[in-house]
Amino acid sequence: MRIARWDHRGVVGEGFVIGARVVSFPDGLTVADVLAGGVDAARAAFARVGEDAGQALADVRLLAPLVPASVRDFVAFEEHVEGVSAGVEGKSHVAEEWYQAPTFYFTNPHTILGPGDVLHPPVTDRLDFELEVALIVGGSAGSTNRWSDLTVEDARDVIFGYTIMNDWSARDLQGREMKVRLGPAKGKDFGTALGPWIVTADELEPFLDADGFLAIRAEVYVNGDRVGEDLVSNAGWPFPEFVAYASRNSCVVPGDVLGSGTVGNGGCLGELWGRNGGLTPAPLREGDEVRMVVEGIGELTGTVGTAVAAAPVPPARPRPRLRRRP
Repeated sequence: MRIARWDHRGVVGEGFVIGARVVSFPDGLTVADVLAGGVDAARAAFARVGEDAGQALADVRLLAPLVPASVRDFVAFEEHVEGVSAGVEGKSHVAEEWYQAPTFYFTNPHTILGPGDVLHPPVTDRLDFELEVALIVGGSAGSTNRWSDLTVEDARDVIFGYTIMNDWSARDLQGREMKVRLGPAKGKDFGTALGPWIVTADELEPFLDADGFLAIRAEVYVNGDRVGEDLVSNAGWPFPEFVAYASRNSCVVPGDVLGSGTVGNGGCLGELWGRNGGLTPAPLREGDEVRMVVEGIGELTGTVGTAVAAAPVPPARPRPRLRRRP
């Protein structure tokens, strides 16, 4: 099943994509409702869809397929880390700590973009994309829908489906703030694109390899030219292990989005800058189109719009470190 949200003449619809049409969920259900009920709820809703219902897909504007409860983004591809580290640190290096656990950061769930949306980035000289696949956490009827300390096997059962994710990045801002040993923050939180829809996990089961990795092909194009391509199965961990790790001493809930991290072999410009020893290919500029294509899921396209200048915030002021008020 493919699950989507869309705009039709100013009205938001939520439901299924069936062939070349979109069909609303029955009884006013929303994507959030279906995620909370899990795949069984989706199947029950799908069984009640009429054959002639819906609207032409070409007549609606697709939105991000969900309003995320949270967004975690992993860094799971060794090849990506090698290339980006060469650009940031001057040498290709993967820290030993990377191999110990699937590290992630939280990004902004309030700046989510959908298919075809125009990104308005901050003022940056190094605007970049990141080609990723994201899993969507789902629930089940009668469950508390709040899971902590999941085993890998149990984590597999709460993966509702997958979508494409573009983690837009301002590399110059990111590089500055990460020298403080936190982040990324403002180098990332201005826009994350999801879409074009959620494909339920059962649809991609034929692509699972013998080790449980999702061997689907991912490609990214800038203005029609292919920049990168990879198999998602080149991640260091399969998707259920992302969920299990995220839930450790914490919790995951329906609607959580967990990004795979950027695929290797040109999944972002930053990797190529490190490998090429300079800004080749050129950073993204206003008017550039980024198109991502992932086997079994679909295509996600976004365009770079005008940059938005930031309101000034003064630098830190020297302080006397008094321990008592004078």
